[in-house]
Amino acid sequence: MRQGANPIEEYKQSKDGNPLRIREDLPRFVRDGWEALSSADKELLKWIGVFFRKPTPGKFMMRIRMPNGFATSAQLVAIADLSKRLGNGSVDITTRQQIELRGYTIESVPDIFERLRGVDLRTLQTGQDNVRNINGCPLAGLTPTELLDASPIVYALDRTIVGTDGNAEFANLPRKFNMTITGCAENCTHNESQDVALVPATKFIHGTLYSGFHILVGGKMGSGGFTIASNLDWFIEPGQAHDVVIQIIKIFHDEGARGPRTQCRLAFLLEEWGLDGFRRRLVERLGWQPAAAGKDARSDGHNDHFGVRRQKQPGLYSVGVRVSVGRIGHESLRELARIADEYGSGSIRLTTGQNAILVNIPEHRLDALLSEPLLRELTTEPSRFFRGLVACTGTDYCNLAQIDTKGRAVQMSKALEERLGPDGKPITIHWSGCPAGCGNHQAADIGLRGMKVNVEGRSIDAVAVYVGGKTGPQARAGTQIMDIVPCDEALPDVLANVVKHLQLFKQVQARPTVRDRILMVPATEMPDEEFEFDAPQPLLSLRETKNAASAGTLTVTNVRSKKAVQVMVCSVNDLKTGLAYSTAVKGKQLALFLHADGRIFAIDAECPHAGGPLDEGTVKNCEVTCPLHDYKFDLISGRCSTDPGLTLQTYPVCVEDNQVWVEIHV
Repeated sequence: MRQGANPIEEYKQSKDGNPLRIREDLPRFVRDGWEALSSADKELLKWIGVFFRKPTPGKFMMRIRMPNGFATSAQLVAIADLSKRLGNGSVDITTRQQIELRGYTIESVPDIFERLRGVDLRTLQTGQDNVRNINGCPLAGLTPTELLDASPIVYALDRTIVGTDGNAEFANLPRKFNMTITGCAENCTHNESQDVALVPATKFIHGTLYSGFHILVGGKMGSGGFTIASNLDWFIEPGQAHDVVIQIIKIFHDEGARGPRTQCRLAFLLEEWGLDGFRRRLVERLGWQPAAAGKDARSDGHNDHFGVRRQKQPGLYSVGVRVSVGRIGHESLRELARIADEYGSGSIRLTTGQNAILVNIPEHRLDALLSEPLLRELTTEPSRFFRGLVACTGTDYCNLAQIDTKGRAVQMSKALEERLGPDGKPITIHWSGCPAGCGNHQAADIGLRGMKVNVEGRSIDAVAVYVGGKTGPQARAGTQIMDIVPCDEALPDVLANVVKHLQLFKQVQARPTVRDRILMVPATEMPDEEFEFDAPQPLLSLRETKNAASAGTLTVTNVRSKKAVQVMVCSVNDLKTGLAYSTAVKGKQLALFLHADGRIFAIDAECPHAGGPLDEGTVKNCEVTCPLHDYKFDLISGRCSTDPGLTLQTYPVCVEDNQVWVEIHV
């Protein structure tokens, strides 16, 4: 193990390298009260899940470990009871699929520990230099789209790393260690931002197709921004996963840097050794050589498992509900537990999007469940601006945060609904209160990072704006397009313009030599014709940025586009091979066709020859034949093979969350 050279390392050494020994001091803390806590005490308490919160002196936060986001109704009832009796009445679901209890005193910690143990919950190793809560697909074992159920591996790793009483062998890492193990093919977790992620893959070995994992290493969101995890280009079988992950953690424990805290993540060890060097060290530890990579089994899209969905168990459904920015009161939490018991099996799954999923609901009970009053608060059909809304803790409780995130996130999403309407393709909007990135702001369609800035001697809230971030096989860190945008009355209009022209903004390339470059489209409505901006823009001061944002005079540089909208037209289940699906979109009548190979085509429903109904035509070899005069049109290009002088309008189609979206210019 490398020599430690920062205050946290010194605190750990004060406990002989086992910070879990802070439990021995708990009776003293209860006796003397929170005012007697030293700086070392406050940091070491995080190893047992107890967090001193500077914004709420004397009131603490407790982080509860929930591997894979799995919870039971009895556990939620216990947490609700503790929140009401000893906390402040509300709890937070985090982006790591766990729950944080807030507002209790140090004197109540033993009582809380005892109540949690009674429902098989613990708070050990949830903070500081530990393997944090292990993430996984919230519908593991239930979703029809998984390659394999990886949750048993998650639980086996949690037993090894933490167990029921903590494990000192894994409690003194150089820095925090985030991990995801998933067999879901639909990218429902943020794998590329993890220190280690196992993602579903297949490989033919001696003529037999095996299901297993590829290994991603060295991802992170904080400590310098989003670093996309590297693929080791190995394939491992499920039975090998536990050994591989444990050896990676041990390498990090033994070889990771323990100097400046911002340079201690696994990503920096990989940078030091190189990927080949890391592979060699890992093989030495394993004592065997993993197989070469197989085929990534993931799709390009993202599924949040929201709403009512069929499980792979016949006759059973899951129901995903929105918990607005993850914050929920004790009464609603208890009610969620009740309906999980009444309508399902008492199981609840928490997501990395800070939401909850009720599972194992029989089909004949769905209508009654959806009529429950709680589901008006925890809706199954949020607007496009709330469905993918994520916010970190913010200044309410976190001393690192620089702005209020949760309250402002809700306020801004409501403002976007008012300006742009609630319907349309969902977008992900993530808020982080500081550069640590707990809200995963660089992994969203729109990300906002909070900051404080000084204007004429006055400190004000502001955000930097990012676009185009995503995880998955085509992972990309969000590009910063604006810096120092004040959180004032102009911010809703600024964000509305970003939403309206999101595809245009995603084409903007970052210029690392210009840190504070401001990029924005006019706040006024764009004309229908093609628009073009070519002139480079000067760097703007904060005052100029604010004034220009309000006046709508900022422009995008070096980007060309046309105005287009994406409209959800149907579910994939509505389409039948060989039969057209007819629908009206923005005043146009379209026909959609599902090809035998799974492709979906959208065309004008009216034949350009004589107005024949193409939605009643026949399809063969990617050609539709008009029933009126037998004119044939290619579904991809729209070209007419009967009369080359005719062309049929075709439209781009994409599928997301099993919904079919058509892009149409207006």
